Amino acid sequence: MAKTIYNRLKAVLAEKGEKNKELAEHLGIANSTVSRWATNDSQPSIERLFEIANFLEVDVRTLLVSNLKS
Repeated sequence: MAKTIYNRLKAVLAEKGEKNKELAEHLGIANSTVSRWATNDSQPSIERLFEIANFLEVDVRTLLVSNLKS
């Protein structure tokens, strides 16, 4: 069974030239947490999504996959 992708964090970090570690430090959380988000093993809260978008200077919608299948 294929893993469902809910966010584009890994792609947007790469587009912005940022690393998981830099985002983790900015948010004051473990690098492993950001890694789990980037691989879609877990998802950040809505509040965290806005913090991430602010850090990356993107609209929060940029971080979300728009073609989710039900």
